[in-house]
Amino acid sequence: VTHSIPACIGNMTVNSKQLASESPVSIFAVNKCYGKAQEGTFFDGSGFAALVREGYKVRSDVNITLEFRTTATHGVLLGVSSAKVDAIGLEMVNGKVLFHVNNGAGRITATYQPRGAKSLCDGKWHQLQANKSKHRLSLTVDGNLVQTDNPYVQSTSADTNDPIYVGGYPADVKQNCLTSKSSFHGCLRNLVLTKGQQAELFDFSRAFDLRGVFPHSCPGAEH
Repeated sequence: VTHSIPACIGNMTVNSKQLASESPVSIFAVNKCYGKAQEGTFFDGSGFAALVREGYKVRSDVNITLEFRTTATHGVLLGVSSAKVDAIGLEMVNGKVLFHVNNGAGRITATYQPRGAKSLCDGKWHQLQANKSKHRLSLTVDGNLVQTDNPYVQSTSADTNDPIYVGGYPADVKQNCLTSKSSFHGCLRNLVLTKGQQAELFDFSRAFDLRGVFPHSCPGAEH
């Protein structure tokens, strides 16, 4: 077993003596237990999750689905970026959701602007789907579809071989399709990336780097 258990543990005793879990000698990636917890992964607004250490190849087609819950109007949702310009990015800026794609010829953005400035920042779950199909891109939030014309029709492939950063990214990592540096504060769940018929559900507890992220533990109300 190489991964920690996603659970709450309390009232542990060793040789009939209760351990003082409130004052540990050292602590790593352990958060408090919530009285009301929901399925999902909690991002405390300070870090990120890094997935696919060996590199994710976006190329011509990818479909991203996830659910998010936040009260913040800004925050990085997801980014995959090469060291050159090829990249994709999902983020919240001023309460809007932006999906950026650069296949090498220039950045194109699909923007979902809700009716109310804080509609997506109400602490409730919202569904998001971002689709890149060659030079086309679309964004669907809570069933509302946004499509954007791409003048660079000859450029169809985002040539990446880089990690997927979720909820933020390290300061020394370049992200060509993100405008925000703000880490996401809230909860994410059901992150799936689909290429063709192959869908991959990402388990945050298997991330190769987690900072300020608590898998499988989402507080029932914002803390």
